[in-house]
Amino acid sequence: MTNHWVDIKNADLILIMGGNAAEAHPCGFKWVIEAKHHNKAKLIVVDPRFTRSAAMSDYYAPIRAGSDIAFLGGVINYLLSNDKIQHEYVKHYTNGSFIVGEAYKFEDGLFSGYDAAKRSYNNSSWAYEMDEKGFAKVDPTLQHPRCVLQLMKQHYARYTPEMVSTISGTPKDKFLKICESIAETSAPGKVMTIMYALGWTQHSQGSQIIRTGALVQLLLGNIGLAGGGMNALRGHSNIQGLTDLGLLSTALTGYMSLPKESEQDLDTYYKTRALKPLRPNQMSFWQNYPKFFVSQQKAWWGKAATKDNDWAYHYLPKWDKGYDMLQTFDLMHQGKVNGYICQGFNPVASLANKTKVVESLSKLKYLVIIDPLETETANFWKNYGEYHDVKTEEIQTTVFRFPSTCFAEEDGSLTNSGRWLQWHWRGAEPPGEAKQDAEIIAELFLRLRALYQKEGGAFPDPIVNLSWPYKIPNSPSAEELAMEFNGKALADVLDPKDPTKVLAKAGEQLSGFGLLRDDGSTSSGCWIYAGAWTQAGNQMARRDNSDPWGIGQTLNWAWAWPANRRVLYNAASCDPSGKPWNAKRRLISWTGDKWTGSDVPDIRPDANPNDPDAVRPFIMTAEGVARLFAPSGLADGPLPEHYEPFETPLEVNPLHPNNPKAKSNPAARVFKSDFDQFGKPDKFPYVATSYRLTEHFHYWTKHARSNAVIQPQQFVEIGEELAKEKGIANGDTVKVSSNRGAIKAVALVTKRVASLDVGGKRVHTVGLPNHWGFVGLARPGFLVNTLTPFVGDANSQTPEVKSFTVNIEKA
Repeated sequence: MTNHWVDIKNADLILIMGGNAAEAHPCGFKWVIEAKHHNKAKLIVVDPRFTRSAAMSDYYAPIRAGSDIAFLGGVINYLLSNDKIQHEYVKHYTNGSFIVGEAYKFEDGLFSGYDAAKRSYNNSSWAYEMDEKGFAKVDPTLQHPRCVLQLMKQHYARYTPEMVSTISGTPKDKFLKICESIAETSAPGKVMTIMYALGWTQHSQGSQIIRTGALVQLLLGNIGLAGGGMNALRGHSNIQGLTDLGLLSTALTGYMSLPKESEQDLDTYYKTRALKPLRPNQMSFWQNYPKFFVSQQKAWWGKAATKDNDWAYHYLPKWDKGYDMLQTFDLMHQGKVNGYICQGFNPVASLANKTKVVESLSKLKYLVIIDPLETETANFWKNYGEYHDVKTEEIQTTVFRFPSTCFAEEDGSLTNSGRWLQWHWRGAEPPGEAKQDAEIIAELFLRLRALYQKEGGAFPDPIVNLSWPYKIPNSPSAEELAMEFNGKALADVLDPKDPTKVLAKAGEQLSGFGLLRDDGSTSSGCWIYAGAWTQAGNQMARRDNSDPWGIGQTLNWAWAWPANRRVLYNAASCDPSGKPWNAKRRLISWTGDKWTGSDVPDIRPDANPNDPDAVRPFIMTAEGVARLFAPSGLADGPLPEHYEPFETPLEVNPLHPNNPKAKSNPAARVFKSDFDQFGKPDKFPYVATSYRLTEHFHYWTKHARSNAVIQPQQFVEIGEELAKEKGIANGDTVKVSSNRGAIKAVALVTKRVASLDVGGKRVHTVGLPNHWGFVGLARPGFLVNTLTPFVGDANSQTPEVKSFTVNIEKA
């Protein structure tokens, strides 16, 4: 979230796409209701199904699952062709004026630099045109034919209302009605927020779907404003914390990244991360990357990380292909992985293509399960009849189960969707032999370290030198870990402007990431969490909900990263002179000598906006402005482009009917062995999508009898038109099949799922709630991911489980 849950009440218009907040986030959805009741906001919902969110909306439009970029690209075309953009915002706060080099091309669905054999891009041709001083050239008039705004106009001109309707199935009149409402928020005093969830993320072009939404918001001037922004609805209480703390396979903490195989020395590693400004006087905050990185290394390896050994840089693995879960399970399927530690994850029930996942686990020597509940993964080797048919005697994998605590049985912080770290205290003691995750990991580590100390190994240093400063080594406390993430001074931290002034004494907790240094004098396990547990104490435990500004800015309730800032890029809430676009919902403003207001300024406090080369609000980019066009950082193109899901009812991509390479995302993650697993529309003609229900929480509540009672049985939603076509009545048992397997469920025949005209043919949608399985108190059901394809987003490698094709028939 660029904003936060409470801030949604400040919106004039709310667009929900790729999510269903009323169903999956019912508590957070109250702020949408607040906006409607007290701010007269309008709610628009675009979804393949008429959801509980749609039931609360002022306007609803159906869409084919997987066609969101076509829809949003059409919105961009509408805004640009009808001059419905926030001109001052686009000119000053985006790279719309930046000139792209002559080498950049986009032809027949492919960007320049594409290598078909590697299914990847060389992005060197996407770079800006540079001047003699090494800065990017710009055209303040926005008229240069190769400036970003003109390239966008050219790129999205193809996304006409007719083309949008052809691809998405959204009726043209409904699409245009939504465009008109969205365009109204281009007025400086109006603001729209976009709320999305896994319905945008879990696609082979999920990152680009989200980015297209961000482009809409930037053209409208809605990023950085109260009630605006791009707001990702996290489906679990600490999924935000997971990514913050670097648990993704190629990530370090605070959104730093692991070195690549080609980056064998520290200088090379820094070169593409410690970004130099692309405009005069601009501050790129990633210039501080060495401070964040060295402080992390000192937290991890302490005295073993020194300047002489490049701060233990060589202790870090260098990745070549990225060992995300798709890659890991594909290697496991090839027999190249011997063991797997599975902590708080249930891949048999949640990873794509259950059959492949089970076959992969069956080839392991050992599997370690760390979980508070019994899961399908822990029982993958058991035969449950038609729900899970395996030959137990042929599976030789040894399974170890370590029962862990659940969140209610431990102290610690949870990071919510709005980036708030909120401390919680245990409400019960764990049952039986259950231990906290930190205890289990500590026990494993201490035993492994002892083996390396005793027996050595190819490269024992990263293990034996790891810092482990906890009072009880086999039971690190949540408090110790939180203080470690915050960071402390290892030596006196001096003011660079006045070396006689001590900003933090040796041994003290740091007050914020501004005190981090690259000389080894500070440590911080996660730079964006610096400030969460300071010398003044646990800021996450604060519970003062006072809101003196009346716009939901409760700065003393818990703590938000970074720096307790509640709305990111909030300097963009003001015009170029520092005056708020909307004084009634003021976040910050320029007083003549500093930035101040109802939020922590997301800009240097003394950065005068009236200077000739003023520092601009988007300080995390080298440009200092937001990127409408991304010259780097994305694997599948500098501008979002619609590609069909890998399983589609269409034979071609309507935008590129003559280029099969541009039918689906040409840079998406697909393994050779999975290409023949994709279904064809002649056998699997219906679009399927998966989703959640309010009455169940992921796969956990299969173990809770009350939840099992209120949603007792697996079902599949199908529209009335399809049901009539197939002779299926409400309550019939039906078989839903893909090219990877089949499941059975009760048919729920409903008006909520519309049939759409797509690409000249009638396309039906099948809706599959994903809460059932063969383990738990609930009535046994089939795993929906039996049906889903093993293909991932080009950037995040997230599986495409929100759009695939199936057949449906009476069982």
